[in-house]
Amino acid sequence: MGDGKIGMLLATCAGLAAIIGAGIFVLSGTAIALAGANALLAFVVVGVVAIIIALEIGELGSILPNTKGASYSYTYKAFGSELGFITGIVQYFSYSSGIAVIAIGFGSYLSSIFGITAAAYSFVFAIALIVALAVVNLIGIKSAVESDAVLVAIKVAVLLLFIGFALYFVLGGNWNPMNFQTTAEQGSISSLFAASIAIFFAYSGFQTVSTFTARVRGGPGKAALSILLSVVISIALYVLVVFALILLLPTNQYTVSVADPLALALQSVHAPSWLELLVAIGALIATASATIARILASSRVLYQMAADKLLPKQIATFNKKRDVAPNAIIISSIIGIVMLFSGNIYEIASISNFGLLFAYMMAGLALIHFRQRGKVGSFKMPGYPYLPAISIIALLGFMLGMPTESLVIGVILILSLIIIYYVLIEARHKKTIRRKLFA
Repeated sequence: MGDGKIGMLLATCAGLAAIIGAGIFVLSGTAIALAGANALLAFVVVGVVAIIIALEIGELGSILPNTKGASYSYTYKAFGSELGFITGIVQYFSYSSGIAVIAIGFGSYLSSIFGITAAAYSFVFAIALIVALAVVNLIGIKSAVESDAVLVAIKVAVLLLFIGFALYFVLGGNWNPMNFQTTAEQGSISSLFAASIAIFFAYSGFQTVSTFTARVRGGPGKAALSILLSVVISIALYVLVVFALILLLPTNQYTVSVADPLALALQSVHAPSWLELLVAIGALIATASATIARILASSRVLYQMAADKLLPKQIATFNKKRDVAPNAIIISSIIGIVMLFSGNIYEIASISNFGLLFAYMMAGLALIHFRQRGKVGSFKMPGYPYLPAISIIALLGFMLGMPTESLVIGVILILSLIIIYYVLIEARHKKTIRRKLFA
């Protein structure tokens, strides 16, 4: 159709594109290294929490369909500029660092295809990817989403092929139950938490759809359903792929720093070279499409903050015909490149997760705020208020279970943003608001 709208199928593909990327092609090995066979449980538990959050985001999107900032916008509209500013920057920082995580995965798989062992080339390939996909986003949102739809179909087919090969491998008499052996350390609650935190990054992309709810044909209800479908489909694929990884290679053979676990598993069983190449190409496609989605989502958050006058107006330049914020796209791409050099893939993912956890927690609180004031959209999540309460408690638990370094960085970031916010108010001679909390 020529109405400029994005159909539900394309919207679902956009959600899948953002989710299925670094999470399964890159961080699945990290999760197995941390929790052994319990990584399967972690993927399910985090997936259930992601479904609850997806329902919350779906309802919030139906209440505020014209906003582009996802959790930031919901927090800003519910609680005002202070919490909005903090949530927006933390969420944006999460998105932009997520670009780096996914791009590193792309560089690792591409290096593997060419047989290059020097780590420097992975970073060169990652930078090239970010630059190229920034250009795709600059062309326009519909072009970016349509590009993602094609890439999603290919990478899902590749994952299904990988799962099929693993099943064929064990049915051929290669079943080894010792592959599922989990050490005492991997079986601990702390290890399960650590794996869950890494895995949370794998489910983080579904919020991308909420940044263009108004563009989805059929209204906010269809956008909400697209978000939910993208999460449910991802859970099924994730669990099956992790199961396949363990079928092929014992859990103790994975490490937290491995960036190409599917390639490692196939090489370990001497899989056909054509299959290794095909899976590597699938990984390249997956990480590329996820990078497109991350650049799209991060730039729209940055634009929305500028449009709300919480950031300089120069960032708020917007091309209505293409439905893109060019300056914000360029800034997001530059920050993504810088973040490539901030640590290994697990450390960067953990830093990114702090922002996601905080932003999702604020979204849950925003939903409660709107419900209490009688604001209801065209889509209502079931299980209210119990499910939002469960999600907030779970997110707090994940946050407290994060690696100490990532937690400290997150807390310092929030404290710094509070100081910056009030310094900016003082600089503009804004009147201090004093509210009476109790009569």
